[in-house]
Amino acid sequence: MKTMLLRSRLFDIEQESIAPIPEEARHGRSRELFTIWFGMNMTPLTVVTGATATTLLGLPMAGALLAILLGHALGGIGMALHAAQGPQLGVPQMLQARGQFGSRGASLIVLVAILMFVGYFSSNLIVSSDSITALLPEANGTGMIIGCAVLSFVIAAFGYNLVRKVTELGAYMVGALVLVSFVALFAGGDFWAQMNHGEFTWTGFLAMLAIGIVWQLTYAPYVSDYSRYMPAKTGTTGAFWGTYLGCVLSSALLMILGSGVGIAVAGADTMTGLNGILGPVLGAVVLVGFAFVAAAGNSVNAYCSALCALTFVETFFSGWRPGARARLVTSLVLHVLGVGLALAAATSFASSYFSFLSVLLYVLIPWSAVNLVDYYVIRHGSYAVDEFYAPDGGRYGRWNAGSLIVFAIGVLAQVPFMATPFYTGAVAEAMGGIDIAWLVGLSVSALAYIAIARTAPALVRLNPGSITTHAKVAP
Repeated sequence: MKTMLLRSRLFDIEQESIAPIPEEARHGRSRELFTIWFGMNMTPLTVVTGATATTLLGLPMAGALLAILLGHALGGIGMALHAAQGPQLGVPQMLQARGQFGSRGASLIVLVAILMFVGYFSSNLIVSSDSITALLPEANGTGMIIGCAVLSFVIAAFGYNLVRKVTELGAYMVGALVLVSFVALFAGGDFWAQMNHGEFTWTGFLAMLAIGIVWQLTYAPYVSDYSRYMPAKTGTTGAFWGTYLGCVLSSALLMILGSGVGIAVAGADTMTGLNGILGPVLGAVVLVGFAFVAAAGNSVNAYCSALCALTFVETFFSGWRPGARARLVTSLVLHVLGVGLALAAATSFASSYFSFLSVLLYVLIPWSAVNLVDYYVIRHGSYAVDEFYAPDGGRYGRWNAGSLIVFAIGVLAQVPFMATPFYTGAVAEAMGGIDIAWLVGLSVSALAYIAIARTAPALVRLNPGSITTHAKVAP
């Protein structure tokens, strides 16, 4: 009977969308968050990104290992603190941003999040397709991209429960394949012979460190989309550690594999190189497994992009409560858009993707700083959730001037420290191309928001009426 109920729940089309999840609909345990996020990173894209450390950035293996571990460990803290908000508030992360930026002000951040989700969706389509064409050169790349998108749409259409179960199964499937890949990598002589190849530079190290940090922070706009279904009793501690350990361990593990493959194959295509290391039979199993899990797991990006798009539209049609049909139509439109972007970007994927990550970092850091400081330091997790949906923004207003000012300050403060393929700031150039813009943006945004909240609370719509309840929020 329990198995039948589980199957029914998995294949029932989710009716909830961006409205608060009622307590009677809450289910799951924090350890399930671990498998969601462990499985989410089990994709070829993670391996390819890790190879950047030893190929594009030229680091030796030891330097790459340290940068990857440190970057993910640091970035994961901010990411998981966002996830810890879900069980208490029960709403999607980007909708919760209305508590800091106002209903209309948050729509600016939502647009950035949609761009991010569609970008990652398209990137996963490309790398999944490349995994298959590396194995079967005669396979049609366009057909592979469309096929992967169809699989993602079917899973995302059913909604939260099926998406969660698919990523959980992917964690076990590809986790085993990754262990096999490490054994094959270490058994080959090329890895050990080339292990010290490359040169440690602070520019390369800090660039890879920043990639690890932004990799984690790009999940920040939607980790609460999954923890929001957890019962309120899950608390912030369970949601924090379940998400943190799952996301950090899987992404760091696969990026380390990618950096090792990058050294062993001396600049060849990463997935093709991995196939060569594994041999024809084992390579086929691993690449097909990676491609399938990446295509299925891409439903996470698709599901969350649909929630963001619905949040954006609802901003201008207050009182509208989108249901399952609206979510399905929105998801279909975004899948079509993602396929179009994947087909257009496939020919220049590597350089386009690296630039994409860089831009995301500069935009997401100020938003993340404002959100976390407001939630944990200023309001202590206490929000009037119903007023997120008020036509006039309720107590949070349509535009929160203080938060938007801090966001602009945080973005602008990073400009002199930026080091990207298309622009290098004066300070970064003087430092030999070392990029510490993420650190500047985080620090400036956090301090500026605290200063405004303490000295001019009206600017961030902070008053005694803003606090209705208090809860323990420290992880």
